[in-house]
Amino acid sequence: MGKMIAYCGIDCGKCEAFIAKKENNNEIRKKYAKELSERFDVEVLPETVNCDGCPSSGEHMGYCSKCGIRDCCNDKGIENCAFCDDYVCEKLEKVYTFMRDVIGKIKDNEAEAKVTLDEIRKNI
Repeated sequence: MGKMIAYCGIDCGKCEAFIAKKENNNEIRKKYAKELSERFDVEVLPETVNCDGCPSSGEHMGYCSKCGIRDCCNDKGIENCAFCDDYVCEKLEKVYTFMRDVIGKIKDNEAEAKVTLDEIRKNI
């Protein structure tokens, strides 16, 4: 099975919530809940650290459960934002700024997810 890439370009296989659910690993859930709680000064309960992956219709965690990017891609019937004529739109740019500046998921001075989608676009 290939990588599961979120609509915004995140590699779901690297996400702690995805890994925790796939492996049914409560230690990962506890560790990630603690990390998120401390980073964002909110209470994240370990039992909420579960995700079936962005493209799935199953369970999604936190912001991902209400992500407008997923809704947009589903409405357009596209695999992810790399296939969109409006790439990179304002909504996606805001997400990339947050990823880069707040979360620190950076590769080549860009949000790691953007680098992933840029690579996909090169091969379309």
